[in-house]
Amino acid sequence: MKVTINGAAHEVAEGTTVAQAVRNLTPATTGVAVAVNDEVVTRSSWETTALADQDRIEVLTAVQGG
Repeated sequence: MKVTINGAAHEVAEGTTVAQAVRNLTPATTGVAVAVNDEVVTRSSWETTALADQDRIEVLTAVQGG
């Protein structure tokens, strides 16, 4: 199925979860936030939230700087 992650088109398998999509994008285990179709998905729901065809996913990671 086709989804959009951070503005770019991606093909993902049926049943792909938010957690799987995040792991494919970043090795970061903390400081990551996700929204699917403009709705924030809590970290506790990542493993059980399946993506659907045409979903829009935004994955944001905190960056340290000065």
